[in-house]
Amino acid sequence: MRRLLVASVLAAGLAGALAVSAPPSLDNGAHRLRKTMGFGPEHPHAVFRTNVPPTFQPSPSFRASEQPHPFDIAKEFVKNLVPESSSLKGELDGAVTFYVRPDSYVDENTGIAHVYLRQTVFGIEVADGDVNVNINARDGRVLSYGSSIHTNELPSPAFFSSQSDSEHVHAKVCSDLGAEYSARLTELHERSQALYPNPSREKNAWTAYANDAAAREQLDALATEVVGEVGVLHTWNCHRLRRVSTDSFAPQSEDENPLTALLSFMLHATPSEKLAADIHASPRKYVDGMTLTIAHHLHNSDAPASPAFEISGVPDATDKVRGRLAWAQVPKAEGGEMGLELVWKFEVPMADNWYETAVTFAEPHRIVSVVDWAADGFIDKPQMAFSDFLAPIPEERPSFPATRAPAKYVVHEWGVNDPSESNRTVQYENFDGLASPVGWHVVERSSDPATSSKEKLVFRNTTTTWGNNVFAHENWEGENAWVTNYRPEAAVGVSKDADGVKGERAVFDFEYDPQATERSESMREARKYINATVTQLFYTSNLVHDLFYRYGFDEVSGNFQQHNFGRGGKGNDAVIANAQDGSGFNNANFMTPPDGQNGRCRMYLWNTANPYRDGDMEAGIVIHELAHGLSTRLTGGPANSGCLGWGESGGMGEGWGDFLATTIRSVKDRVSDAQLAKDGLGEPREYPMGAWAANRDGGIRNYIYSLNMTTNPSTYKTLDKPGYWGVHAIGEVWAEILWVVEQKLIQKHGFSETLFPPKPLANGTVPLGDFYRNTTEGVLVPVHGNTLAVRLVVAGMKQQPCRPSFFDARDAIIAADEHLTGGENFCTLWEGFSERGLGPDARVEGRTPWGGGIRTDDYELPAKC
Repeated sequence: MRRLLVASVLAAGLAGALAVSAPPSLDNGAHRLRKTMGFGPEHPHAVFRTNVPPTFQPSPSFRASEQPHPFDIAKEFVKNLVPESSSLKGELDGAVTFYVRPDSYVDENTGIAHVYLRQTVFGIEVADGDVNVNINARDGRVLSYGSSIHTNELPSPAFFSSQSDSEHVHAKVCSDLGAEYSARLTELHERSQALYPNPSREKNAWTAYANDAAAREQLDALATEVVGEVGVLHTWNCHRLRRVSTDSFAPQSEDENPLTALLSFMLHATPSEKLAADIHASPRKYVDGMTLTIAHHLHNSDAPASPAFEISGVPDATDKVRGRLAWAQVPKAEGGEMGLELVWKFEVPMADNWYETAVTFAEPHRIVSVVDWAADGFIDKPQMAFSDFLAPIPEERPSFPATRAPAKYVVHEWGVNDPSESNRTVQYENFDGLASPVGWHVVERSSDPATSSKEKLVFRNTTTTWGNNVFAHENWEGENAWVTNYRPEAAVGVSKDADGVKGERAVFDFEYDPQATERSESMREARKYINATVTQLFYTSNLVHDLFYRYGFDEVSGNFQQHNFGRGGKGNDAVIANAQDGSGFNNANFMTPPDGQNGRCRMYLWNTANPYRDGDMEAGIVIHELAHGLSTRLTGGPANSGCLGWGESGGMGEGWGDFLATTIRSVKDRVSDAQLAKDGLGEPREYPMGAWAANRDGGIRNYIYSLNMTTNPSTYKTLDKPGYWGVHAIGEVWAEILWVVEQKLIQKHGFSETLFPPKPLANGTVPLGDFYRNTTEGVLVPVHGNTLAVRLVVAGMKQQPCRPSFFDARDAIIAADEHLTGGENFCTLWEGFSERGLGPDARVEGRTPWGGGIRTDDYELPAKC
């Protein structure tokens, strides 16, 4: 692919012209590549505040006398966010309303109510009019809030007009991106020609590239350095823009408007050039093949975000597409002020993507925004942008099954990152009465996809990798069907558990010893050990579920479980975990739909070594992927999966995964190092990401995670550098910052030898032990630095707004500490953030949707420190 890019640029240069209308091919001909789109308008009016003005707080008498529910406090509070000068002030509770989203909840772990509200105008939801209010549920004080509501003029009554007065967001995005792409192609041309200062017909960059392997390698590297992810972003998001026009996608009737809008999006979204060309040539054929079904409800809903219709027969969609009418905030074409644009909102499931997109109602060929709920684990940086990156996501009494002993697994134990660190050992199922009350191999019949039973609260044991938290199996065909895919069957015997209770025990003990083979036999050799790899994926994924649960990712906050045990939230969404997924190589990805729909984790083989290396066996990759589900469900609320789509927000989605994977693997090392050290803990080790699977010592990031500024020089300003437009590069900067912050907390509070809190007692209470501090309000606050860091990061995710910036996420972590510890770590946290340039006066000017802009580092501390 890189060769095609360089060759096309050189050929254009020799012809005396450079053009960006002919994009580089991103298909290497050997494997299907995963195309992913993502863009949308900036919201310059969006705010996140951790210092709430007293005038915004409900009065103490109101809080004390009426004891209002936090949701009621939030509904009153949100009215303060509409300025007195706004014409909307007089429309509150009339044309303009706010509703509390049903995924709002009170976090019993912290005592904070996380309330999510959406704005409606004329009864139609403002899809990006988000408000999150964090309230102390004990006294009713508003702790912090984020808001991106619309406060400008309302649309005219004729908003169902045939013409839009808003900026063409997609065209503007592509114009800006195209200018950058063109500039980089020009630079590539100039630098490649500079290698041959006196070109001739016989000797020039083109002939050298065609005939000299060393020159080809040099020019490939130059193309990667100069063009980088910008070429990929431009190709995926923009190169079909000219194919869609008002005339070709004009609906012939009002009923066809959502169909043509959706079809225009599919032309952009499909990875198939052949299908895109056919849609462009014959849109009528596809519109006629689509069927729209209206969803009828007995009662009106307070939440207009509920899908209003479904469309079937959509080309390249793997299931029905859900849709509804909504508003989106878009800059006006004249003046740039944010206005409301009527849009069709769609949720589009595809083989390798799950898109949430908005297309204008007035001109149904204009895309306003698109978020891919599927997130890749790794797009190798920098050259992977142009090489073979492959990845293509009640009081009833329950009836429990007979007593059984914890299942037994031969696996790499928790904390071992990959096979290079340790041999496999015998490990046991984690019975945790809070996180997994019935263990890992039990499912409730009415929510079991493998049965048609309607029996509620009747549970059954399984003896395979199938349970309430995770369904793990092979997916060699790379398809979306999964229920009947192959899973290992355990040997079953009778034994006693640690308490002497006799019961059946499932034993998952399978060989794993892949050998080097002929290239043609590599796949067959890898598949021989599918039992062991599925078992490892199941074991790791369940422990991640249990760990995240104990730090606050529970049912009410949108975690992944088939049955929620009456604890709130939506069930029927255990993680579907595909081992050795056949849709790609050398990657991994996770799809996070809203609460109540299954998350999908796809793990791949890596053809970087002989024998192939299996991503299922590298815990850091699995943890990174599952962390996408954590951060997506917690940011903006469980029902909103569109908050981490691009730019700094999307990058932090990657960074949290790296941070948690690195934190988890560091525990065993830190324990062993502390035993050897004579002066306390000593310095933490340095860690790469994906090094074993990629067969590369430095891993797949630009730098390994280290406290050493020479080894890893990342600061906030690093995001300005070429090659840091992609979410993975942005993410590694955020992960490095969090890693530094965590070490500051460890220096202050010490280090816990386990990240897992004590298991609950028989009466359901959690003992403090030496894990939690004793607090007057009963909130569970970890004692040690590493456990406290994870607690604050997870709590910060819940407090930060939708589409957070680095500043928002930083401030949310500091606000979480204020609530949990009374702010005792205020200066410690600022020391960590400031050490990597994210001090109180850090700033960015000219931010773009992909993370562009000019940043200024700040290494100072707040005055109170």
